[in-house]
Amino acid sequence: MRSKSYGDKASLGLKIGAIGTLLFLHVPLWVIFLYSFTTDESTYSFPLPGLTTKWFGVALQRTDLWDALKLSLQVASLATVAALILGTLAAAAVYRSNFFGRDAVSFLLVLPIALPGIVTGIALRSAIGSLEIPFSFWTIIIGHATFCVVVVYNNVLARFRRMQSSQIEASMDLGANSFQTFRYIVLPNIATALLAGGMLAFALSFDEVIVTTFTAGQQSTLPIWIFSQLVRPRDRPVTNVVATIVILITFLPIFFAQKISAESSDTEGETK
Repeated sequence: MRSKSYGDKASLGLKIGAIGTLLFLHVPLWVIFLYSFTTDESTYSFPLPGLTTKWFGVALQRTDLWDALKLSLQVASLATVAALILGTLAAAAVYRSNFFGRDAVSFLLVLPIALPGIVTGIALRSAIGSLEIPFSFWTIIIGHATFCVVVVYNNVLARFRRMQSSQIEASMDLGANSFQTFRYIVLPNIATALLAGGMLAFALSFDEVIVTTFTAGQQSTLPIWIFSQLVRPRDRPVTNVVATIVILITFLPIFFAQKISAESSDTEGETK
């Protein structure tokens, strides 16, 4: 039987604060969605003069939009794969090894997510330029992977810390080699963390703007395409439609990542 505690019932002030925070965060998103259906193509007047869905058809007929969407999906997918590999290896090294400066290494791995995107972009552009590497599709992936690794690293490291090291030791004692131990013991334990971290990394990469700006050259990802449209007042409804598409694409992986993480935590709590 569940015992009652102080935190079971939120106070009125706490509820008002939570609702206010949600409104502050999400009302602008609903405004963008609403003005995707306006019949007025040049101004943001309220109430709306009329409703129409024609801007969705106009947006879907833009070949430059499809090119930008394709590039964004490709970059996000490959950056996520790179982040999964590098983030998992880094988390395993920090968790399994007790070396001098481990905390400093962990801090440096997390630092890119805290830095402003423009700082990371400038640093990457300077580094890539000094190495005389031409800016291309692959430099975009390098730029995005720098902060996607952080998300995977944090998720996997947290899962490693909740794992029972005795399972790995027992596997090795029973004669399993490193690959077998990883396949049958480690991977099942960190699978949900990898999935959640990969989804978050994909969403983070898909809507990143600053790093793409400094590494993309002449290529245009979807966020850059949206910014280029802001100087065209008559294309505002089309821009709102594309922004709505971006919101929906990034919403889904974040939603499922949060759901997977919550279910995994509940399962672990029940088994303890």
